[in-house]
Amino acid sequence: MTGKSAAERRIGLLNGFAAYGMWGLVPLFWPLLKPAGAVEILAHRMVWSLFFVAAALLFIRRWAWLGELLRQPRRLALITVAAAVITVNWGVYIWSVNSGHVVEASLGYFINPLVTIAMGVLLLKERLRPVQWAAVGVGAAAVLVLTVGYGQPPWISLCLAFSFATYGLVKKKVNLGGVESLAAETAVQFLPALGYLLWLSAQGDSTFAAEGAGHAALLAATGIVTALPLVCFGAAAIRVPLSTLGLLQYLAPVFQFLLGVLYFKEAMPPERWAGFALVWLALILLTWDALRTARRAARALTGETGVRGSSVPAGAADAAPTAAPTAGSVPAAAEAGRLEARP
Repeated sequence: MTGKSAAERRIGLLNGFAAYGMWGLVPLFWPLLKPAGAVEILAHRMVWSLFFVAAALLFIRRWAWLGELLRQPRRLALITVAAAVITVNWGVYIWSVNSGHVVEASLGYFINPLVTIAMGVLLLKERLRPVQWAAVGVGAAAVLVLTVGYGQPPWISLCLAFSFATYGLVKKKVNLGGVESLAAETAVQFLPALGYLLWLSAQGDSTFAAEGAGHAALLAATGIVTALPLVCFGAAAIRVPLSTLGLLQYLAPVFQFLLGVLYFKEAMPPERWAGFALVWLALILLTWDALRTARRAARALTGETGVRGSSVPAGAADAAPTAAPTAGSVPAAAEAGRLEARP
């Protein structure tokens, strides 16, 4: 590995840690916006995100994609679907955090890779390896255990997991960069969100101007909270393998879970611990299988190039597993959520 590539990888890892760290610590931010309700916070997030993402695009002078997108009605329709799905995801997440359900929200992002696998099998007709099937089975058992523990299905977790998995699936079909995709999605969200905020203000129920300049600044900062981790993620995605990003993605729900238990003091009865333990077991199986498959692919690539009498370029062994990710692998999970708009 050259000094330049090593430095690039270090920068990528730092950006990856920053992105997933910020997504993991975001439950500390949403309670600061009270007394604004979840819907008002959501609307501000949509409005301010567009301003900050548009500013980022102006800075990097990246607008060529817009004209191409406007000439493709199918991709525009997919962007609209993505905007609708992420609206549900953001709204449920903000409400769950501010209503004392941080642990259950973290569970949604723990089981998201398992839901991504299931959608790959059901919708894309992808084939799973035996260990992946085992992980899905253990994940289903975890949901049953948690259903018994809660006295009802963990609706918050399931809603977050399925909405984000659907969002990832749609984003793969749209195939836009992260900043560009978020700009397009928030452009779809902008007018309804702005209309709601204006209506709320006319009703005298808006907190934006009523709670002081500090509160207004925090509501405006929802745009930064949305855009900054995405920029860091984009910097990481071009410098480190998807397999590495796939491992880093677990940082966010781990931080959220620890915040829920240690900071917000949410209850963790034995049956909830049992459900989470099963989810973690499923993710361990999934990760182990993905890493094993990645190593085999790297060895196969090395052997193939050796037979042909050519050398393997630097970084090719790391890139090999990402060339054709299988359903539910860690690289595939990262790809499904690639260039993502996290909570």
